[in-house]
Amino acid sequence: MVANSSRSEAQRCALAVTSFAHQCGLHDAARRSALARTAKLIEASGVELVRFAWCDLHGMLRGKTLVAKAAVKAMMSGVGMVSTLLLKDSADHTAYKVFDGDFNEQGALALPGFGFAGNVMLLADPDSYQQLPWAPKTGWLQCQAWHTNGAPVVFDTRRILQKALARLAEAGYGMTCGLEIEFHIYKISSDQATRQLDPMRADWPGPAPEVSMIHPGYHMLSEQWADMADEPLRIVQRTAQALGLPLLSLEIEFGPSQIEAVFEATDALKAADNMVLFRSAARQALRRAGYHATFMCRPPFPCIMSSGWHLHQSLTDVNTGGNAFVRSEPLPGSTINDAQHTLSTVGEQYLAGLLAHAAGMTAFCAPSINAYERFQPDALAPQSAVWGCDNRGAMLRVIGGAQDRATRLENRIGEPAANPYLYMAAQIHAGLDGIERKLIAPPATAAPYGAGSEHLPVSLSQALQALHHDSAMTTGFGAEVVACFSRVKSLEITRHDTADDKTEWYRREYFGRI
Repeated sequence: MVANSSRSEAQRCALAVTSFAHQCGLHDAARRSALARTAKLIEASGVELVRFAWCDLHGMLRGKTLVAKAAVKAMMSGVGMVSTLLLKDSADHTAYKVFDGDFNEQGALALPGFGFAGNVMLLADPDSYQQLPWAPKTGWLQCQAWHTNGAPVVFDTRRILQKALARLAEAGYGMTCGLEIEFHIYKISSDQATRQLDPMRADWPGPAPEVSMIHPGYHMLSEQWADMADEPLRIVQRTAQALGLPLLSLEIEFGPSQIEAVFEATDALKAADNMVLFRSAARQALRRAGYHATFMCRPPFPCIMSSGWHLHQSLTDVNTGGNAFVRSEPLPGSTINDAQHTLSTVGEQYLAGLLAHAAGMTAFCAPSINAYERFQPDALAPQSAVWGCDNRGAMLRVIGGAQDRATRLENRIGEPAANPYLYMAAQIHAGLDGIERKLIAPPATAAPYGAGSEHLPVSLSQALQALHHDSAMTTGFGAEVVACFSRVKSLEITRHDTADDKTEWYRREYFGRI
């Protein structure tokens, strides 16, 4: 008793194994050791609050904030969260009638574990702990969702990617991803503290901030514009680096107030985690300094340039650790227009799989209504399911060549607001189908905006239809995940279609929130 009483609260909580953690299978020695380390960090650092953050269907962080003492306990026992947060559309409308309409005659919800808006539990990854550089004395932990009976929540998007990566590992591969993200930063008008937070203007969703630009655009990579935008760019840089994110560059993009962030390649799950944290951190740190960052594809202003999220990807051979896309030498007789000239056989098959399932994966890569305004001719955005060597007009840009260890595919279809776990999982399921069926890639495109190629969906509705007809996507993600995703997105589409002022809808729904 004396020995126990001399232990700190953090040590006692970290060494305990609760029944709920045991139910979830998270009670091994490695987790206990990680919990003890993190509990000690929290106790020694002097943090007062710890945020338990979870990524929703739309790629946005949500969660709860606990005082430090309670946070140490909650790392083992979990944090209760209303289950309907997994069923929300982009304006927090619940897509299912959890109290009556979506129950069957036995009284069980079509989605088990979500009835009556009961709880799911957030369990934190203790190794994800860090202090937030913009929020004094505030810690942060990344969480995943579990049902109260200890079963994993199938709609937890991080888990969806984990399952896809497990399937990829069974085939003998890992995945490496590099992030290239375009987004917009604006200066918030000086009276916004009054205007946007005026209770008489509250709505669902509320008004977006009034803003001005940080640079006038149409002078790509301009050193002058970079200097003009130095203050917000420094905030983004210092925030990302303080969080340990592998930021490589911040660049002035072509459009007004548009910038691009490029990150070093990492394993896929880490890259997805980095994307979620970067977006949330950039928005919060900039907001405190009077700026507004938006990852909306096409902000609702005149003469705007759309933003894309170009996902660089390659497979790693789990046995050798080498890049599985690298070809030792071009196939005899091949040309740069042949995949066999640049990519290994596995690389070609993976590329062919992405092309074959381009329409079906689009809803996960470009999940907002606004994103489809980006797919225009000669706009450095794809229109068709084609590939090309170092071709920025094609959907898939192949970079590298024989004996080049950095050989990779760049998928240019994505928008910066996409949920990264779903975006990357879609690549895996499409690419694996190509490998399993030994698909052969067509020749590289000579005219990415020309006639004769299969066009990508022109609307989110069309993309959802393509998803439902794509058996590799529905099997890979699971029918229940596809059904839930489609229902949530269909509610979003219906509300947009019935809105009287589409521009204002975009401002409130996307510009002010994502």
